[in-house]
Amino acid sequence: MTDATMRLAYISHREETKMSQQTGVRADDSYSGRQPTSHERRAGLPWDASYLDGPAPWDTGQPQPAILRPAGEGAFAGAVLGAGCGTGENALYIASLGLHVLGVDVAETALSIARKKAAGRGIDADFLVADACHLDRLDRVFETVLDCGLFHTFDSAERRDYVASLASVTGRGGDLYVLCFSDVGPDTGPHPISQEELRAAFKRSSGWSIASISPDRCQTRFDAQGAPAWLAKIERI
Repeated sequence: MTDATMRLAYISHREETKMSQQTGVRADDSYSGRQPTSHERRAGLPWDASYLDGPAPWDTGQPQPAILRPAGEGAFAGAVLGAGCGTGENALYIASLGLHVLGVDVAETALSIARKKAAGRGIDADFLVADACHLDRLDRVFETVLDCGLFHTFDSAERRDYVASLASVTGRGGDLYVLCFSDVGPDTGPHPISQEELRAAFKRSSGWSIASISPDRCQTRFDAQGAPAWLAKIERI
């Protein structure tokens, strides 16, 4: 899939959502009192709108293979936070391993779907509406945090707030895993991120130390092979 094709798919999905007549949700009253993100301003719609007319482009209905591998190797431990969890596939898989998982997102529709999945599968996991840039409001600390597809949606100013927000809820010595679109290779996804941008965001002065950044893939509904991605393991110091 080319970058242009994926962008077109995102735009098409957005326009379909705009034309939905069955939800009654308007773009200008769906931010729950928070400021819209740069992605939402570009789209002209809140994140929640992506889930109103069927699966979002990034919602494959399965956990990401890039997350299954470290999870299967015991990378996730203690209390786990899924930041920007969407409909919860990654969070539910991690919870199925016997870990206590809290998934948070600003999209209430996505969280409602996640709760129904948890109930239907008999998995104990919690899902809560929360702003990823103000995670301190959770008043909780986690040993492991997962960001699957959220970091790359923020602009540079938002990243500073987001990184500080993550630090506020990650215990010292804890691990953060970030899966984001990469700028390396053909067929990159929307908002691709360079290694340099990752390293600039998660620097020691911000309370982080990057343990590893590895090339991987991030699957979407439009390409079974997915788009080039980085999988980063970042330690809270």
